[in-house]
Parts: sequence; structure tokens; C-alpha cells
Amino acid sequence: MSKPAAEKHTLSLSEQVTQTLEVYFDTLQEQTTCDLYEMVIHQVEKPMLEFVLAKTEYNQTQTALILGINRNTLRKKMQKFQLI
Repeated sequence: MSKPAAEKHTLSLSEQVTQTLEVYFDTLQEQTTCDLYEMVIHQVEKPMLEFVLAKTEYNQTQTALILGINRNTLRKKMQKFQLI
């Protein structure tokens, strides 16, 4: 029987990232990796932008405020990921 929602331990974002990285390195086995930082940023940035844009109904000013970035920076990132 599953626990009620209030009793379930929810992993923090940091814990989820650590868990995902552990799985990633486990799947590498003997292979090496490089540019991990860039890979993680690229994998996280687009879905984060899409999520917040959807939550704000594509209100760029509100999205930029939530993300803590300049609206012009948001627009550049939207162009980079073809979100506009």
C-alpha cells in the first residue's frame, strides 16, 4: 500500500540531479565522458524554459522574473531553442 502524498519523501531538485548523474555514470561503465557541465546545462535549460513559459502562458516578462534573468536574455535563449 502506498503512503499518502503528505507522507512521501519528495527529493529536492539537487537530490534528483545527483540521482540522475549516478545513473548516467553507472550506464557509462568503462567509457569516459567530457563536457559534462555543458551537456547537463543543455539538457536542463530547454525543458526549464518550456515549463516556465507554459506556466506563465508565455508571458516573457513574468518568465524572466521567475527565472531571475533579463527579458532580453530570455528572448535570446528562446531563439536558441526555437521557442519563438
